[in-house]
Amino acid sequence: MDKEVLHWREKGDTLSINKHEIFYLTEGTGPNLLILHGYPFNTFEWKFVWNELVKQFTVTAFDYLGMGFSDKPINHVYSFHEHCEMVNGLMSRLNIGKTHILSHDLGVSIAQELLARDLSKRNSFEIQSLVYANGGLFMDSYKPRLIQRLLSQSPKFIGKTLSKLLTKKKLENSIKSVFGPNTQPTDILVDQFWEILNYKDGKSIAYLIGRLVFDKMNHQEKWIEAMQKTEVPMCFINGPYDPNSGIHMANRYKELIPKPNVQLLSDKIGHWPQIEDPKGFLKLYFEFMEQFGQEFIH
Repeated sequence: MDKEVLHWREKGDTLSINKHEIFYLTEGTGPNLLILHGYPFNTFEWKFVWNELVKQFTVTAFDYLGMGFSDKPINHVYSFHEHCEMVNGLMSRLNIGKTHILSHDLGVSIAQELLARDLSKRNSFEIQSLVYANGGLFMDSYKPRLIQRLLSQSPKFIGKTLSKLLTKKKLENSIKSVFGPNTQPTDILVDQFWEILNYKDGKSIAYLIGRLVFDKMNHQEKWIEAMQKTEVPMCFINGPYDPNSGIHMANRYKELIPKPNVQLLSDKIGHWPQIEDPKGFLKLYFEFMEQFGQEFIH
């Protein structure tokens, strides 16, 4: 295993939640911060900003069921409801009663569901603030990649076959297509992502997780209503070059959300702003968080 990936795994731990082993990390001092990763990898995508975040916060992150270093059941129906149950279980086990949330990609949808639950007091914890980074908040503006459509919309036997046929080169091309032209991922990072995807044969069930991309349609009305009604401070940090959820998603956010707080990175930053421009990303995040009385160096 790659040394950096191995170190990431070794500094974390596992908890049994709903009879599944879930990998998580918690580090730092200060206010609680829960960070939610994207698809199809894991918490490792936050490594470029992790060290700065743990200087300011007690950061908690976990790999969703079916992804990263967590269990990957094969005959399983994955859902946003279950992911949120995992979040609540983790927060309860760690005795976290309130937390800020920072989310990316698939994580923004989990954050939206948590926000909807927050309105009806169905979480075990209080959401103090919520920041979204490049993700499919609104399906009428979301533009999933072809590989996402194939994996998520095909019949089960086709999706399973496509998952098995996914090569590192195809994955690399898919990743690079959503990065900015001047901030392309290194070969080392691609290798690390590939290793993480294949951990516990995760590649073979990628299509099952991918189906959540279009399950969002079933929750859009509820999620958008929650975003419009909530009093939780929110912000959308956006890499505008992202063909999936870039400037078009930022513009839609401004149209739908009252008093929208949208912060754009430079125009050539794509889908993974925390990887492509970690300093710029942290600057925008810390500026948003200063309203809570903390002072940050950025």
